[in-house]
Amino acid sequence: MITVTDKSTTLLEGIGKMIDAMVLDYSKGNNNERMFNEYKDGFKTMTGQKFIKVTNNGSVKAFVVMADGGRFKMGDILKPAGWRAPAKNSARGNVLEGNYAIQWTGPLYLR
Repeated sequence: MITVTDKSTTLLEGIGKMIDAMVLDYSKGNNNERMFNEYKDGFKTMTGQKFIKVTNNGSVKAFVVMADGGRFKMGDILKPAGWRAPAKNSARGNVLEGNYAIQWTGPLYLR
């Protein structure tokens, strides 16, 4: 688990820091260079109407809220409920505000 402490001024900057933290966490438990490079280079972002989906090699890692509204604010990190939608029970952090923990598998489960 890595804690991202830095604030960001844009969503893309914040998502980049989140991905960097996920890669760093992955590197701590992986000594296979080929697998590490596949993981590191496998990230993609897809912009939808409400969320930016962060994927890695065909697996959804997180959703990031694009605009304030309802229960969530811009930059909130949501755990995936599946390929198409996030779990809307609670935000796991905010990429703009920093001070959230993340693992290579994505946002942490609620306690």
